[in-house]
Amino acid sequence: MGAVLASATLATTPLLLAALGGLVNRRGGIINIGLEGMMLLGALVAVWASALTGSWVAGLAAALGAGAMLGLIFSLSITRLGANEIIAGLGFNILVAGAIGYALNGEGSYQPAGIARLPRIEIPLIDGIPIVGDILSDKDPLTYLAWLAVPAVAWVLVRTRAGLRLRATGAQEEVAYSLGVPALRIRDASSIIAGALAGLGGGALSLGLVGLFNQGIVAGRGYVALAAFYFGRARPWPTAAGCALFALFDALQIRFQQEGVSAQLVGMLPYLVVVAVLTLAALDARRRGRPSEGLL
Repeated sequence: MGAVLASATLATTPLLLAALGGLVNRRGGIINIGLEGMMLLGALVAVWASALTGSWVAGLAAALGAGAMLGLIFSLSITRLGANEIIAGLGFNILVAGAIGYALNGEGSYQPAGIARLPRIEIPLIDGIPIVGDILSDKDPLTYLAWLAVPAVAWVLVRTRAGLRLRATGAQEEVAYSLGVPALRIRDASSIIAGALAGLGGGALSLGLVGLFNQGIVAGRGYVALAAFYFGRARPWPTAAGCALFALFDALQIRFQQEGVSAQLVGMLPYLVVVAVLTLAALDARRRGRPSEGLL
């Protein structure tokens, strides 16, 4: 069980980063379906920059920058050109996947020499504690950063002027304008943050979990991140819980495969959990007589 929890903790990191970015974007009034493409681009750029410089920090910085750039372009297509956010997000996902496939010239993977992977940090004393050590110790720096970002995002949203402006923009754009709030710029900023965090999530996949890039590396995690902040009603802690739940079942399905269970059957397990959780959340919201956080 300890190995499963250790794997689940690491697998939560890319989901959590992308979901927090999508949450910020949602609070700003934009539903970011393009998280998948932003993660994919971040994963590729992280490997390229890491191999080029020999530094995992440079790799993550490049992934963050590439994701932020894509987030800005995505936002401008919506806030300035009037594109539908759902169609724009899906279009960006297809465009990024196609462009990367073309750039790789038909090769399914990309593993240049000299990739610097994320280091692991062992915490003295805690490392030897059963279960607790498996969850908290021997993790990469980005994992700790992702979990520290959860209370940070919650604090910014509730306790700061920037968070108030963001929530006002997402709730009532016209009212925000009447109060002198630059709603379009705030929405653009929220999309940049979403892209940056999704790019970091892609970097966590390629430099932390895998050590290379392949075209299927994201494997729907951008959509799972979308489902996570929908499940959490765009609140940081419930969103983090949704990410952890999916990652746990993702780790369990790998364990089941090692036990000889059909790979095709157990591969569906994490996604079935997502469907079940979202259904239960919607039913609970209806039972309580309040609207659930919708995707449209």
